Amino acid sequence: MALSNNVTGAISFIAMLLSIPVIGAGIWLTTEPDNSCVKLLQWPVIILGILILVVSLAGFIGGFWRIPSLLIFYLIAMLILIVLLGCLVVFVYMVTVNGSGRVVPSRVYLEYNLDDYSGWLQRRVKSSYKWDRIRSCLSSSSMCGELNQSYKMAQDFFNAHITPLQSGCCKPPTECGYTFVNPTYWISPINTAADMDCLQWSNEQTQLCYSCNSCKAGLLANLKKEWRKADVILLITFIALICVYLIGCCAFRNAKTEDLFRKYKQGNAYT
Repeated sequence: MALSNNVTGAISFIAMLLSIPVIGAGIWLTTEPDNSCVKLLQWPVIILGILILVVSLAGFIGGFWRIPSLLIFYLIAMLILIVLLGCLVVFVYMVTVNGSGRVVPSRVYLEYNLDDYSGWLQRRVKSSYKWDRIRSCLSSSSMCGELNQSYKMAQDFFNAHITPLQSGCCKPPTECGYTFVNPTYWISPINTAADMDCLQWSNEQTQLCYSCNSCKAGLLANLKKEWRKADVILLITFIALICVYLIGCCAFRNAKTEDLFRKYKQGNAYT
């Protein structure tokens, strides 16, 4: 039984290591400007990673110090966490399955439409109360100012691979017909009937297109790209945890079998 318990402890240690990429994915999301403004996915991921770490530590202690109650807690709690992780992986995939940039004439960068994204994501930015806070956070960043430093000529800007957030928030939509002065300053002629965002644009550097639906769509496009990267990490960890959990279950079952067999042999020795 000691050998099987040690195997269970070693498996639990591997599960502890697997919590690191989950926590790391959450921390990485907090470092991205858009995610730090929205604060939707990173904390559930970090909390789930910490729970996996704590439960795995309990299994590690229970395995090497031969505490059956901790091993049983580990097996039950880890099963719940694996199910939760799997649900999170599926959820992130489902809410990011729709939405992509649209090609516009004579532009290398893409433009984004809010209606292309999932209803759940749209509801996170459509509320004026929620968006006011997000907009204030985004406008305090340097993402638009960086464009002015990088692109002086119109054609250089039109050929640039800018981020979805910069495309949606730092310039007016192409269909509005604004004339380029610099990446964050544009003048008429303007087709105000093309899109409501055309009326929302302001050359005031603290306003720009932060009130536009294109800005909200650009934010969701950025979130989609980053969430998909995090989801790949979570999926790989999910599969690895399933394998580790199944091996741990087998080791625990073998330990119980060895214990029963040992007690049976001791009982026969006394008869």
